[in-house]
Amino acid sequence: MMATDAEENQVEHGSCYDRQRELKLLDESKAGVKGLVDAGLSKIPRIFIHENLNISSSVTNNNVTIPVIDLGSLHEQGSSRQEIIEKVKDACEKWGFFQVVNHDIPECVLDEMIDGARRFHEQDPEVKREIYSRDISRMVYYNTNFDLYTTPAVNWRDTLTCVLAPRPLDPLQLPSICRDIIIKYAEYVKKLGLVLFELLSEALGLNPNYLKDIDCAEGLFMLNHYYPPCPEPELTLGTSGHWDSSFLTVLLQDQVGGLQIFYENQWIDITPVPGALIINLGDMMQLITNHKFVSSKHRVLARKTGPRVSVACFFRQHLQPEISRVYGPIKELVTEENPAMYKDITVKELMTHMYAIGLNGVSALEHFKLLCMK
Repeated sequence: MMATDAEENQVEHGSCYDRQRELKLLDESKAGVKGLVDAGLSKIPRIFIHENLNISSSVTNNNVTIPVIDLGSLHEQGSSRQEIIEKVKDACEKWGFFQVVNHDIPECVLDEMIDGARRFHEQDPEVKREIYSRDISRMVYYNTNFDLYTTPAVNWRDTLTCVLAPRPLDPLQLPSICRDIIIKYAEYVKKLGLVLFELLSEALGLNPNYLKDIDCAEGLFMLNHYYPPCPEPELTLGTSGHWDSSFLTVLLQDQVGGLQIFYENQWIDITPVPGALIINLGDMMQLITNHKFVSSKHRVLARKTGPRVSVACFFRQHLQPEISRVYGPIKELVTEENPAMYKDITVKELMTHMYAIGLNGVSALEHFKLLCMK
């Protein structure tokens, strides 16, 4: 296991700290961050400490919050649909984030999905160890911090990863404790994704099927995150500031809170809304819209209370070698006054670069900007 509190105190006054050894001990335990909490640590190991972390600079002003969009009147006659499209357009241009209510996913399914993710992470550690892996080509695996060996500071979080589409997944690969709800919830999310991609297409002034027709909705990648209670939350983060890699992310979270978006040079709390889903745009959407729609930096705070549980569904392909579709700025959105800002790339190129750099506080899209735009 990790170093004891006494060993950590030694580190404070000496030079015996061996970061690689600490990372390896955590990895080889296959028990994740939850294993540390279960062992009764009262002080977080040094590998989790984020330097110069200033949580107190966050804004909790309720007047500054991401838009909440009601999809309930989407199919009504009249101007209702156009009003929703305008709200989506405004949110995507200014925030890259919004919440949706009346999205046709029953609240009991949302609750069951959160409960299923919690059950997986809270089951016997020996059962979880069977699927612990750092092989990112696997369809289903559990670990702590995909970038454990490259990140400047480890995040206070464990994750069950499931690649659900486009390649069909054998349901028996999913953990039995949450198999049925993952399958059920994923089907609901796929349907919601198609609705959202229609709205985004129209908000861009394109044919409603445009984004679907270029396969933005083909891939689905699910991350079931578990953030255990943290004894020193002021020293670490649940998830470092980062940008999603997706075209679109559908995030289900419990009511614990802790998610923040970086907006107008300050961190702003995203207060959970019961029954709502958070929708945010990823780097692939910013790339193909030529920065008309934005992918926004966000993070998750560590908490003394918890656990916090969330389920993020990313609409994007993963690393399958057979996927080679090239994406660049949509030609209808490129003009002489607004020239292409990004190179043409595959999703695999973005993902390979993202996995190489980890959550290091730099947008992966910076690597793909055209030289003339830097």
